[in-house]
Amino acid sequence: MKDKLIPSIIIISFIIIFFIFYKGLQETNIYTPKPEIKKDIPIFSGVKFDSKENVNSSEIFNSNKFYLLNIWASWCVPCRQEHSYLMRLSENNKVILIGLNYKDNFNNAQNFLIKLGNPYETILLDEDGTISIEWGAYGVPETFLIHKNKIVAKYIGPLNEKLINEINSIIK
Repeated sequence: MKDKLIPSIIIISFIIIFFIFYKGLQETNIYTPKPEIKKDIPIFSGVKFDSKENVNSSEIFNSNKFYLLNIWASWCVPCRQEHSYLMRLSENNKVILIGLNYKDNFNNAQNFLIKLGNPYETILLDEDGTISIEWGAYGVPETFLIHKNKIVAKYIGPLNEKLINEINSIIK
């Protein structure tokens, strides 16, 4: 009897362990945050890129216009890829572009804007990344479309032609 019981317990144990590992491999480990739409924008204080002047978010986002907050950095390759789209979008007077320079060297960021152009009406510094965290960002580039102090849309990754068309259809 003992001779048959021990092999049966071992086989059942291996089946249970196999089943646990199999189920674990089928579930993804990658965390992808869900964009929160119609969420109030965070209230924060920041420093302006060009003047080093302190500013509150209520001074920036204070009208019923559409705003596009773009989190970028000079060291970010996808930020370079999306920059021409931001330059085109900056020509649209229905949206105000706000830049949030994320954990960047000031001189590198300045050279980036000189070389590629500055699409932003206002740029804020986020030297330690805390403002980006308050917005719910977890990388660069990320872009938030804002209207009436609410996040209308969130775009993770670089903007492209399809997303620019989507933004233009929302701000009409």
